Amino acid sequence: MKTLGIIGGLGPESTLDYYKRIIALYRERTGNRHYPEFMVVSVDLRKGLDFMDANDLSGMGDFLLEGIAKLARAGAEFGIISANTPHIVFDDVAPKSPIPLISIVEATRATAKAQNLKRLALFGTRYTMQADFYPKVFAREGVELVVPEMHDQDYIHEKYMNELVPGKFLPETRAGLLAIVDKMKTTNGIDGVVLAGTELPLILRDPEYNGIPFLDTTKIHVAAAVAEMLS
Repeated sequence: MKTLGIIGGLGPESTLDYYKRIIALYRERTGNRHYPEFMVVSVDLRKGLDFMDANDLSGMGDFLLEGIAKLARAGAEFGIISANTPHIVFDDVAPKSPIPLISIVEATRATAKAQNLKRLALFGTRYTMQADFYPKVFAREGVELVVPEMHDQDYIHEKYMNELVPGKFLPETRAGLLAIVDKMKTTNGIDGVVLAGTELPLILRDPEYNGIPFLDTTKIHVAAAVAEMLS
């Protein structure tokens, strides 16, 4: 089995979700009672957000590479970054990484393509919704991404950072997010939603809503990582 290394902590709640999902899927795929061995380097979320707020993408890249180097020294043979926002620098980090990295964006695009989805809403942090790293990867396969209106982006970002990352999952916030899905189905003609924040599947747990499928980026990334572990 290939040894997986995870950059975690970017937020803590979703890192726990990755940890549990990897173990469950590994045991499901192997059909035995063993547990996989893998490692996590938990980095400082606040430091990562400071880089993003300062638009210091080279600093963010170096910050991630330091963590990846620790994984490589510990024996990881490939790695994942268990968050969407840091993938804003993935194209710069991956060529410099001492181990191969699996992109959450590319894995999610492959899932959208397999489901024949053409026009999806992009939900995530403000950094993710306003950057081009998701749209440019999806556009290579002819898949269009649409972001919410600016005030809805503000709502999603505020709830994400102040509730979901600290582990608060409130029914009224879930209702607010679903109202944005309803609006975008009507006004933008979306046929799916990319949950491009790994805390979002913790509050939007259903696979679809009102006929609109949710692409759970954590689930997709975990499946790609476990497939590589077992390859």
